[in-house]
Amino acid sequence: MPEIAGRYWLMTATLGFIWGATFMVIELALEGITPFWLTAGRIGFAALLLWGIWGARGFPLFKEQTNWPVLLLLGLLNTLVPFSLISWGQQYVTSGFTGVTMAGIGLMVLPLAHVFIPGEQMSLRRLAGFLIGFAGVALLFGGQAFDSTGDAMEPLGRLACLAAVACYAASSILTRRLPPVDPVGLAAIPLAIGTLLILPAAWMIEGSPPSVDLQTLGYLAILGLFPTAGAAFLRVLVIRGAGPTFMSLTSYQVPVWSVVLGAVFLNEPLPASLLVALALILSGMGLSQYGALRRLFGRGQ
Repeated sequence: MPEIAGRYWLMTATLGFIWGATFMVIELALEGITPFWLTAGRIGFAALLLWGIWGARGFPLFKEQTNWPVLLLLGLLNTLVPFSLISWGQQYVTSGFTGVTMAGIGLMVLPLAHVFIPGEQMSLRRLAGFLIGFAGVALLFGGQAFDSTGDAMEPLGRLACLAAVACYAASSILTRRLPPVDPVGLAAIPLAIGTLLILPAAWMIEGSPPSVDLQTLGYLAILGLFPTAGAAFLRVLVIRGAGPTFMSLTSYQVPVWSVVLGAVFLNEPLPASLLVALALILSGMGLSQYGALRRLFGRGQ
């Protein structure tokens, strides 16, 4: 088990909040732009921002051996494929289904980390913690997680969301297994690769870029700055420093913030089960990371 410093808990909480607000902003942005051009806009903005920061640092990257094929694969699994799948899938599924599937990242990471990451073996306590947290997410969304939109494309939309979750789980494992690398470069390169690939894909699928109003441009800037560029950097730091299993705890926080922010800004009703769901999620997180919490507060080594 890696030693997990307090800063990683703070980073994970920050990521939960940022990504919890993302689905709300995507819903608003989709009113003024098509799904694939939305994806291209947010990835392109984030890539330009991080490459500017990386360039100011002198473009450092691998500190020992290089592994470009994995970086290319991360460009697909971190950005292009899951962002496109979520933007497309959200047209046909309920927000509740999307939230529950995102919570499944932790359950997918567990067996992968057990096999591919030394020191992250899957224990009964850790599995129980993730299952309790997942139960909290399912309770939070209740029946709407399984409600049907009635759209003929809904089954494909659900498959798209599940495939996006699988991409995030696999990319977490690959990120952890890379040799020593500069975190800014590691966040910037997959975004650049994703941009180069999504632009022609968006053009072929949806035609030339649509004209958008200033409000939609604002949503794209928010999506590019916070849940894409900023979150990509924090995600790299957490996975490299604390491991993919710890990083997957974020997936249980995201639905809570999504529901709360939707109530505050979109006047959506707060479910009566919110407090019970939150208790289950926090209990599950605590159980799965019991050893790390003991070390953090000096009660065990």
